Amino acid sequence: MMYPLLQAATFTKEYMGAWAIMGAGIGAGIAVVGAGIGIGRVGGQAVEGMARQPEMAGQIQTAALIFAALVEGAALFAIVVSFLIQNKF
Repeated sequence: MMYPLLQAATFTKEYMGAWAIMGAGIGAGIAVVGAGIGIGRVGGQAVEGMARQPEMAGQIQTAALIFAALVEGAALFAIVVSFLIQNKF
């Protein structure tokens, strides 16, 4: 009776790293998808703003570039955290 419980505990201990690596991969993928959506929205809204007010195109372009860099920075942070989790196991 005791042997199945011992085997289940060993199974969980052996594959804990595999679950962590899979979670890190999924986390990195979600971060990349989120960054793509965010940068796409920033770019689309910037082009729409430039079409509505062409005289403000320079300022809109600068602001859009800064916002896109912030979105990319957040995604890069999430990917780095995912890789740190992956390297822990």
